[in-house]
Amino acid sequence: MNQEGDENVLREPEAPYVIRKVRDGLHMVEFEALRLLLGLTEERMAALLGMSRATLHRRKKAGYLDRTESDRLVRYARLFSRASEALGGEDGARSWLSSPAHAFGGELPLDFADTEVGAREVEALLGRIEHGVFS
Repeated sequence: MNQEGDENVLREPEAPYVIRKVRDGLHMVEFEALRLLLGLTEERMAALLGMSRATLHRRKKAGYLDRTESDRLVRYARLFSRASEALGGEDGARSWLSSPAHAFGGELPLDFADTEVGAREVEALLGRIEHGVFS
């Protein structure tokens, strides 16, 4: 992308590269790119990453996310990519991820995926949807 960020992290490159970038802390350019893809406000995206408004302000000033926030960002990027594949594009992914899901007790898939276990469940449901198994 440019010196400030590396859009490749959001496009699922090789795992060692992603791991290195996450450990170093992703640039706020990646935060903004995924936020726009998901159609979220800054505050909503920050909340998904476990950041308060004050932390978001500090991260914007510093230019980088910390390791935990970076890991969560990559998790949501992976889910968005998977949802786009399963649901026929970015619009379908945005809509589905932001709509209550019966399989998650009425929670939004984005909210259900706030843990790695939840994210795996969202990915599993996307796999079932993709293969026509809706239970």
